[in-house]
Amino acid sequence: MTTRNISRFWEWGRKIICVGRNYADHAKELKNAIPSEPVLFLKPPSAYVTEGFPILVPLYTSNLHHEVELGVVIGKAGTSIPQSDAMDHVAGYALCLDMTARDIQDDCKSKGLPWTLAKAFNTSCPVSEFIPKERILDPGNVRLWLKVNDQLRQSGCTSQMIFSIPYLISYISEIISLEEGDLILTGTPKGVSAVQEHDELQAGIENIVRMSFKVARKDH
Repeated sequence: MTTRNISRFWEWGRKIICVGRNYADHAKELKNAIPSEPVLFLKPPSAYVTEGFPILVPLYTSNLHHEVELGVVIGKAGTSIPQSDAMDHVAGYALCLDMTARDIQDDCKSKGLPWTLAKAFNTSCPVSEFIPKERILDPGNVRLWLKVNDQLRQSGCTSQMIFSIPYLISYISEIISLEEGDLILTGTPKGVSAVQEHDELQAGIENIVRMSFKVARKDH
């Protein structure tokens, strides 16, 4: 066993693997087709930001969106993990935001380019405190919500996900070996919208965890 502290996975975890369009209503609101297999993209560890630090709006976007998601923290490495064993590789969870420069993403999509500029910038992955596995008995049926300045924007349940957590772990690990400390973002429910400088984002998972972040502009 490693001596690294899984409850501070964001300090040493090597990758963030994100699943796009995993809620049908969200795919529809962005006029995307509902996928027949998972849509994957990556964020680097430098995307992490924890409470007490701001979400920084990149200088190149004028349309930064919030996306609230359940994050799955990997506790045991594996490659080609069967679905039946997938949950044995989970150490716990985190509430996460996939901050997205929507104007840049739309531009990249129209040109057939990768989404890196839209998704992978510094502070694009705000995370809550680590949630031990035993505190979420059924990760396939928990409610997520997000408010901007106390106005509810997103409310959804992980039961609405197209691809389940065991399926995602198995699918991803066939392509990308999972390592201890990795984070999987499982997709966002409908209701994504733009945030502005000075906005306050609050998000939660039922009565399990809450978090709050302020939005700030990069000054250079």
